[in-house]
Amino acid sequence: MFPTIDFSQLKLIDALDIAIFVEMEAFERYTLFTEQLGHRYPEDAADVFRKMAESEKKHGDELSKKRQALFGDSPVVVNKDALFDVEAPEVGSIRWNMSPFKAFQIVLASEEKAFDFYSEALSYVNDTEVKTLFTELRDEEAEHVQMIKAFIAQLPPEAYEDLDDED
Repeated sequence: MFPTIDFSQLKLIDALDIAIFVEMEAFERYTLFTEQLGHRYPEDAADVFRKMAESEKKHGDELSKKRQALFGDSPVVVNKDALFDVEAPEVGSIRWNMSPFKAFQIVLASEEKAFDFYSEALSYVNDTEVKTLFTELRDEEAEHVQMIKAFIAQLPPEAYEDLDDED
């Protein structure tokens, strides 16, 4: 049986821990994708994932600093096993020859998934501070969705082409 989170009982410290877990899982997954694909040329699919890893890490670090400032070294009580692939893309979603466009599609789906997570969670949250935090996080995810869509709209034609098998 998988552990669950009762969002109606969350305190701010728990909500921050959840948000940190979400960002760190996405950071780890994007880092994995970057390593699996390997860098082949500037602005390739691996670059897309590397930049996303940097962004997720930065956001996770910001949330960690906020938690530290508010709660010091208080222990984490939220079970991170209750969270899986909230913002992280699915493990099997990459292909060795994927185009930057396809990488951006994976990123876009992940940002939309995170937006949906915070939107859904908000309907169960009772604590005002948690509602405020989750609203901010949801709104940031909405901004990320728009930002990724803008990046996609600016991609050059060659960014839509998968790599050819050289064998």
